[in-house]
Amino acid sequence: MGEAQPPLGLLVVDDEVRSLEAIERTVEEEFTVFTATNAEAARELLTTWAERAPIAIVLCDQRMPGTSGVAFLKEVRERWPQAIRIILSGYTDAEAIIAWINDAGIWQFLLKPWQPEQLLLVLRRAAELWRLIREHERLTQELRVSAPYLAGQVAQKRTEVYHRLGCDAILCAPQSPLAEIRQLVARLAAYDFPVLITGESGVGKEMVARALHYSSPRCEAPFVTQNCGALPDTLLESELFGYRKGAFTGANEDRAGLFQQADGGTLFLDEIGDTSPAFQVKLLRVLQEGEFRPLGGNKPVRVNVRVVAATNRNLAEEVQAGRFREDLYYRLATFAIHVPPLRERQVDIPVLVDHLVAEAEKSLQKRLHGVTPACLERLTAYSWPGNVREMANEILRLAVLSEDGWLHERHLSPRIAAAGTTGQGSEGRTTAESSPFTEIIGGAKGSLRARLEAIEKAIIAETFASHRGNLSRTARALGLSRVGLRNKMTRLGLLNEEGQSGGG
Repeated sequence: MGEAQPPLGLLVVDDEVRSLEAIERTVEEEFTVFTATNAEAARELLTTWAERAPIAIVLCDQRMPGTSGVAFLKEVRERWPQAIRIILSGYTDAEAIIAWINDAGIWQFLLKPWQPEQLLLVLRRAAELWRLIREHERLTQELRVSAPYLAGQVAQKRTEVYHRLGCDAILCAPQSPLAEIRQLVARLAAYDFPVLITGESGVGKEMVARALHYSSPRCEAPFVTQNCGALPDTLLESELFGYRKGAFTGANEDRAGLFQQADGGTLFLDEIGDTSPAFQVKLLRVLQEGEFRPLGGNKPVRVNVRVVAATNRNLAEEVQAGRFREDLYYRLATFAIHVPPLRERQVDIPVLVDHLVAEAEKSLQKRLHGVTPACLERLTAYSWPGNVREMANEILRLAVLSEDGWLHERHLSPRIAAAGTTGQGSEGRTTAESSPFTEIIGGAKGSLRARLEAIEKAIIAETFASHRGNLSRTARALGLSRVGLRNKMTRLGLLNEEGQSGGG
């Protein structure tokens, strides 16, 4: 509930005293009422209250001695234009009423004899209109004053978005093969030539294409995508090149294609290897000439578009087999980027898992702490034939099934839970093929305390590494305070006195 609005000022002008008293009794609970028996007295009231408590509504009788109601409201319109003007009359000639409304800018016309309910309804609507006009003026003024500030804020946000969608969107560990690709994308982005991105489905080819676009001078223009394998040739041609009205049955109006929509920006053509040789000829012309003809059109349309293509096929082999045009291949592959599958860059898995957990936390609006060490071990051991797309689905599954905010091994899909195992224990539990804990337990010598410390050190070291050296996340993952974890790591030789990673 908002705060109660203070009563607005209402000026009632009528030469009949009893009419004034009747109106005042009807509305006094909702308005601060001022009364005047003629235009001169009303003028003085408006002048007196103009700077103190401005009168929001003027209700005036038409037939008064001296100045008529319409003549007075015309003056009000010129001197106090913010006031909502209402005329009260028993005269019903339509032409006269229209003339009054035009001359004095009258908002509402009330007939005599008036009904209390009708009068209150009209005045309430007038009051709401007055408040809305004032609020609009206030917001307009604030917007005018704050325009430079808002422009700066928009520019800052735009820069942040482009930065986040650019090379920083390529998530990887420092020693990952993707680190080199990220550097390569940053260098290629400034040069305006086609790029061919290859790799298995789900590795993130579109992510690399977006990074190229948002790191380039074209970043403020559109980034448009089309999966070429999803449409037959005829539909793909109309989708990319557009068409003119009447080009085919159902073409009831001109439609701009994706090339026109991407003008000045980037067009990402996914699964380019699935197109037919006939379509490849038309695409080659656009790349060579920078122009095309829409379906049913006679005049060529010129566009300025950077084309980035992607495929999960080996286009060099497709060229040898005659399924892909050699000239188009070399036009698209001015520079080629191969994105390796996830199984060849397992070092990226902890980084991706952290990111996907954070994404799942946002989409599910559910507090998540991270993955357990045992769960991360299984995720790392799995080969991920569906690559990052498959991992995203698995992390979402784990997040949904989590009861305590942790993503546990027991909730993994069976195919992933079995990754890296050599068999089943007598109670159906999987045994890790190469667990660091097995080696530590088997190799640790000395007292029980020494062996327990060795195991504790291994657990902390592994968790610390999986969280990329982030002390706070490691502490949360292990259920420790940050100070407590730091003390343990220092005691175990995992941190030095300055808080830097130690040896051993």
